[in-house]
Amino acid sequence: MSPPPEGLGGWADLPFWADHWPAIKATLAGEARPVFPPQDLMFAALRRTQPDDTRVVILGQDPYHTPGKADGLAFSIPDGFGGRLDSLGNIFKEIRTDLGASRTKTSLDDWADQGVLLLNTALSVPQGAASAHARLGWDVLVKQVIARLEDAPRAFVLWGGPARRFAPRAAHHLVLTAAHPSPLSAHRGFFGSGPFSTVNTWLTTRSERPIHWTDPA
Repeated sequence: MSPPPEGLGGWADLPFWADHWPAIKATLAGEARPVFPPQDLMFAALRRTQPDDTRVVILGQDPYHTPGKADGLAFSIPDGFGGRLDSLGNIFKEIRTDLGASRTKTSLDDWADQGVLLLNTALSVPQGAASAHARLGWDVLVKQVIARLEDAPRAFVLWGGPARRFAPRAAHHLVLTAAHPSPLSAHRGFFGSGPFSTVNTWLTTRSERPIHWTDPA
């Protein structure tokens, strides 16, 4: 039995690592195409945002399938990437509409450090083949992560059909759903959904600090 990846902290005891990760790991090792993000970044979201620190969950679909674009945090792109922003560009547009302020920093690591778990429903994707790993077994991990977070009220932002299937059950959460911010679907309900202000209003009414969604000071 292979051990769970290092650095998972409070996520390391999920049953997924013993029951499902070895088979997924073997499948990834046998994948002929390049896989994104690289394996050392595949669990960056879980490493960076621990269960007790998680205040908001943003759940997407699968990582970017363009080389150099996926960094292990859903929707995040390494600073200095230089290519098309696609979903992230639409997220930036919604930030401006929703908050009246802009964001240009493409790495969302500052969100993760504020307790925003940036997770996808699949944690890997072959180059140029969107959703090709959607049925690899990652859903088991996502379900267990969501279950781990049921213990206290949290905000869940679910973008796209795959994400909506993981909506938490506890009534004490804030659950927001909208279309995925991809250029293919953003106009079907993502634009104008106002998730950033809604989450911050919910947090402040609970006497929690709001998320700083725009560029870090």
